[in-house]
Amino acid sequence: MHRRDFLTLAGTAGAALALGVDAPSAHAQQQDFTFLFLTDTHIQPELDAAKGCDMAFKKMRTVKADFAIQGGDHVFDSLEVPTSRALSLFDLYNKTEQDLGLKVHHAIGNHDVLGIYPKSGVSPTDPLYGKKTFEDRMGARYRSFDHKGIHFVILDSIFITSDRAYEGRIEADQLSWLDADLKKVPAGTPVIVTSHIPIISAYEQYLPPPAKPSAHHGLTVANSAEVIKTFEGHNVLAVLQGHTHVNEVVTWKGVQYITSGAVSGNWWKGTHMGSPEGYTDVSVSNGKLSTRYETYGFRATVREDS
Repeated sequence: MHRRDFLTLAGTAGAALALGVDAPSAHAQQQDFTFLFLTDTHIQPELDAAKGCDMAFKKMRTVKADFAIQGGDHVFDSLEVPTSRALSLFDLYNKTEQDLGLKVHHAIGNHDVLGIYPKSGVSPTDPLYGKKTFEDRMGARYRSFDHKGIHFVILDSIFITSDRAYEGRIEADQLSWLDADLKKVPAGTPVIVTSHIPIISAYEQYLPPPAKPSAHHGLTVANSAEVIKTFEGHNVLAVLQGHTHVNEVVTWKGVQYITSGAVSGNWWKGTHMGSPEGYTDVSVSNGKLSTRYETYGFRATVREDS
């Protein structure tokens, strides 16, 4: 049995949930705990990325954390490369993650989707095309689990468009599942959500105006209003997000939308908009959530700070 298979079997009951299977209600008494949120590792053989991930995971091991959530973009890149290259990247990630030594819950990122760009040469009829490889390696695309009285939800925010690209979107069947899942949670139970592409972010406000409009809504979730509506009447503490590689907190209707800087920083080329390579420690105490961003000492061999 592979180590990941063992951890999946040994984890919480929610970790084994398949798509559409309802999560158990959170009856456990709330207890204080810490977990790790890491995102955008973008592992690859180049740019010392595997070395950087190894450094990050080994530092994370020094934290007394119950588990970790990986917020997506595990590899760089599955979108536009042949299947053989994509699979080798997932192999490299799986091997390197073992240094973390924790149960890890995985959210899918856009760069984790295999071969959807025509440049990849991968046919849509390939059995590993799209999200299948992620599901095989990391588990269900969206699901929920309970831990020490907190209900966790992991969403799939990647929508594959008809022209073989992607945009940020939570599809209708997943929204229905989310609504049903939250309604089964006992009233007042704290909820923490993870979405790779931000549901709410001010990131576009930090950028210069684009020369031309993008063909797809790629920086945030296009139907965020629908997602936010499902949160109404529930005790959602925070939404943990990745994708933009910056540290940012936006509070809306009492919910913190916390975007974490990337393990890879500026895609392994320094800092991105002032955010260095790092990860986020998350503490839950008395039903409240607090975060702290941690760096781990990586020094890029090629620097293109942005």
